[in-house]
Amino acid sequence: MVVFTLIVAFIFFLLIGVPIAFVLGLTPLVAMMTQGETPLILAAQRIFTGIDSPILMAVPFFILAGNIMSAGGMTARLLGFCNILVGWLRGGLAYINVVISMFFAGITGAAVADTSAVGSILIPAMKKEGYDIDFAAAVTATSSTIGPVIPPSIPFIIYGVLGEVSIASLFLAGFVPGVLLGLFQMGVVGCYSHIHQYPKGNLPSLKTSIKVSIDAALVLMLPVIILGGILTGIFTPTESACIAVFYALFLSLVVYRDIDFRRLPRILIDTAATSSLVMMVIGMASIFSWLLASEEIPQMVTAHIMRATTNKVLILLLLNAVLLIIGTFMETTASLIILTPVLLPLMKQIGVDPLHFGVILVLNLVIGLTTPPVGVCLFIACSIAQTNLERLSRAILPFLLASILVLLICTYWEALVLAIPIFFGYKPL
Repeated sequence: MVVFTLIVAFIFFLLIGVPIAFVLGLTPLVAMMTQGETPLILAAQRIFTGIDSPILMAVPFFILAGNIMSAGGMTARLLGFCNILVGWLRGGLAYINVVISMFFAGITGAAVADTSAVGSILIPAMKKEGYDIDFAAAVTATSSTIGPVIPPSIPFIIYGVLGEVSIASLFLAGFVPGVLLGLFQMGVVGCYSHIHQYPKGNLPSLKTSIKVSIDAALVLMLPVIILGGILTGIFTPTESACIAVFYALFLSLVVYRDIDFRRLPRILIDTAATSSLVMMVIGMASIFSWLLASEEIPQMVTAHIMRATTNKVLILLLLNAVLLIIGTFMETTASLIILTPVLLPLMKQIGVDPLHFGVILVLNLVIGLTTPPVGVCLFIACSIAQTNLERLSRAILPFLLASILVLLICTYWEALVLAIPIFFGYKPL
């Protein structure tokens, strides 16, 4: 009865347009009232418990670091460095779009920040250079999904808290999938560029290359400081996020002087608004996941699937199909909180390492950020490019296929995903 109530209430609230954070809170509340056995005061307790984690404090700090970067000139410096690397190729601006997302991912860990910061600069520039506007928006939206995969990653932090998996190991496991996403997307860019004969830039001189590289060196040090400190045990992920903020402030206010103190209140307000939304989703989804656990729904799901098949290959294929569909309709954070306690026991039972499953889960859900009808990155790219969702959805299909191919490689080649964490001491199941 509880399961039926949860499903009906969830679908009903979504259909009438209730925001996802409230859907996640109201749905278990309706189920609890229907059941009549659970005190409603527990709902408030679970909201607080869900966000009462020191590790989750890393989320708002990484968001703040990204906002400081976007407000200052650090994004432009990264663009200059990426131009040296790939700007001279045919379709150079499109290649730059992908490469800068890989660097940007090492600082913020958020796809939406990447789409906004990079897209606002590169989409108009690509349009001016003669690129098809839908292609420019598609590259920007798809490349931004690298952000939550290459460390530091906000989804990995949330999964690590829920699944009790080492966040440092999750960060290390994200390297190979993130780089593969970038390489496969650049492969699509290469094909498009040669078919449509997109322009290419001039090969920069050695003097220019050295000057631009030196100018961007301090920005490129930020991911090194974050990951180096975590891996060496000097500081925790939360402390690394705080250090990222102070380092970004130091560069913006003292070294580059791109922003002044008068702009800080607006940056802090924007960060608070974004962070409060994320934390609200986490808190509300915690009620949902707690009710699922109390009704032993994870055990029911595991039992039903294991009765149907015990073939690991088929289960993983089915899992990917279901997660891709869920990622299309649900917000990433909410999906992580609901699905992790449901699916992790099943994955352990069929012999999938929790670290490997975290990568599979996050990859599936971030692909959903660029799939209609509710892909957040799609809407941001549409807004910047001033195009419509239908046209962008067609243009993004080759990039989605490339991302799904990377997903399948990472799903069935566990040794590739776990190679770096194992090198640094992780012991798989």
